[in-house]
Amino acid sequence: MPPYLSIDSITVSYGATRVLDRVSLGVERGEMIALLGSSGCGKTTLLRSIAGFVLPESGTISIDGKDITRLPPEARETAMMFQSYALWPHMSVADNIAYGLRMRAWKKDAMAARVEEMLKLLQLEGFGPRPVTQLSGGQRQRVALGRALAVDPRLLLLDEVLAGLNPSEIRDMVPVILAIRDRGVTIVMIEHVMQAVMSLAEQIYVLVEGRIVAQGPPAHIAADPEVIQAYLGAGAAARLAGGANGR
Repeated sequence: MPPYLSIDSITVSYGATRVLDRVSLGVERGEMIALLGSSGCGKTTLLRSIAGFVLPESGTISIDGKDITRLPPEARETAMMFQSYALWPHMSVADNIAYGLRMRAWKKDAMAARVEEMLKLLQLEGFGPRPVTQLSGGQRQRVALGRALAVDPRLLLLDEVLAGLNPSEIRDMVPVILAIRDRGVTIVMIEHVMQAVMSLAEQIYVLVEGRIVAQGPPAHIAADPEVIQAYLGAGAAARLAGGANGR
């Protein structure tokens, strides 16, 4: 049986620059993987290709056996959460979470029930009427997660969503993301907070110049510092080793 998310030899170029070079990987249903690599290695382009914001020039992307390579983002049943969160500042917490549901013409009662479900999952019960401008960074991140999850995506794409959070907020977010995975959501993440990567990811893929050069469970990757040091630098190797020790 093929993986739930199957990426087969996709290639993406921006002009004369090849950003992804015949990248292939598979993610099982309900699995969480992390993409690691230095700036410009192609990991964000890979995430955006899965989401449908970038169309590969060759190769295929499939979810649950269905080829989605050329489908528009709204037809993929995926959700992507950006580092900036992109919340509507003039809306309440509840209205931000409900935004995608409103675009899909959900009925009012069903939408309210779904919002309450998300608030409970994200440990934001009672925050529905509050303006998002009055929230901490960690709380805003949870609202953005709730908005992405409310539409019941089959695949959740997280682009450095822990960036800018303080250590306490990061620790608070790890169990929330694990709870989302435990609901059966398949997750592909880009993250530079190594301790979070070691706590969350079941598989790590290391990209260099648009190619996957190493892959395996976090403990396996962390146990091979030569791989990380060669491709990500000594600083990343030290952070990854520190994340492994703190797991």
